[in-house]
Amino acid sequence: MSQNVCSRELALRIALAARALPDTDAKRLLSVLAECTHAVMTESAVASICLDEFKQANDGFFGGYSDQCLLNALSILKNTAADKVMPAIKAYQEGELPNSVRMACASDDAIHANGQFATCPWFMVYQVNAEEARLIDIRHTEIPEGLWVQDKNSYRAELIQDCKVLYVVSVGGPAVAKIVKQGIHPIKLDEPQSLVDILSELQAVIADSPPPWLAKAMGVDASERFKFDRLATG
Repeated sequence: MSQNVCSRELALRIALAARALPDTDAKRLLSVLAECTHAVMTESAVASICLDEFKQANDGFFGGYSDQCLLNALSILKNTAADKVMPAIKAYQEGELPNSVRMACASDDAIHANGQFATCPWFMVYQVNAEEARLIDIRHTEIPEGLWVQDKNSYRAELIQDCKVLYVVSVGGPAVAKIVKQGIHPIKLDEPQSLVDILSELQAVIADSPPPWLAKAMGVDASERFKFDRLATG
């Protein structure tokens, strides 16, 4: 999963942002974004653009636009606008990805693992092995109207009970207990990370020598997990 390739979702948001900017087409907006991101057109790079650099780029092309107009365009580009562009879910049948693990990322923007367990709007669910990371579901955390839930943490943990790994930027102790009860290994990030980076890192671990708990989640036989353990500690 190369970060140097503009995703379908980012390309669509660029087109939508261009429409929201008067007298601007996608080509002109792309030239501004290329300067802001130093030609590395990735989801995270675009999401990190601030208002001032957006106004000053390309010889100040957007200098005459109102801040509100530019902020609206940036919210589209960062996928924080009310109407969000979500990535496409790919079909998956059990067993299609051998030696894989199902993992979830708490996300506020469908670009980063940047959500708190208790408040994130989505869990991005992937099936991952050394060769492929496939988005197989997006779990919305909003409680359906009419459904009474006694414990929101338990409800959220049950949403991803088929996953073995969860990445979050913040999670409380009581919630951790409910996550672990579902057989999920929570990983707390020190800061938000792009989903692309997290998936690449996990794939590297899987390809190298996964720790025993991860090897078990991948369905590796106990004898093979012992070999991984010796590799990790030897």
